[in-house]
Amino acid sequence: MKMTSQRLPRRLAAALLAAGLALALGAASAGQWKWRDKGGQMHISDLPPPHDVADKDILQRPSNARLPAQAAEAASAASAAAAASAAAPAPPSADNKLAAEVEARRAKAQQEEKAKRQEAEAKAAAARAENCQRARQQLALLDSGQRVARMNAQGEREVMDDKARAEESQRARGIVASDCK
Repeated sequence: MKMTSQRLPRRLAAALLAAGLALALGAASAGQWKWRDKGGQMHISDLPPPHDVADKDILQRPSNARLPAQAAEAASAASAAAAASAAAPAPPSADNKLAAEVEARRAKAQQEEKAKRQEAEAKAAAARAENCQRARQQLALLDSGQRVARMNAQGEREVMDDKARAEESQRARGIVASDCK
């Protein structure tokens, strides 16, 4: 059960990422212009052609682009629509609802990711604090001058000599320096 609950946010994040990429790619391909210049060279761009290119030389327009005559009509219609919409707010469209839902899911995924990072940082900080405490205790024991014994690879108890004590003391000082801040 724990594996499934951990995979669910990843799947949700992957699905949101795929949906965002699909929207971005769809928007990018929808805005392509294709035209021939005076020299006959083909141009493809997301920007409209220069004004000196004739309408007959424009081979492809974005789906939302209009011919010059239609653009003037659209501008007058847009100004009339803007005046009408100022009087009464339009109901939210399906695209706006979908965008809001995607944004809400993205925000939720980001919050979950942030919470996971904070939890991981808290665990790492707790581990560092425990390592610090153990290293300080080991260092205090080594500096006390008491005899210290440890188990070797064969499971036998052996007393640390001065060289081993110095090496272990140096290692403990390194841990204190790195984990105790």
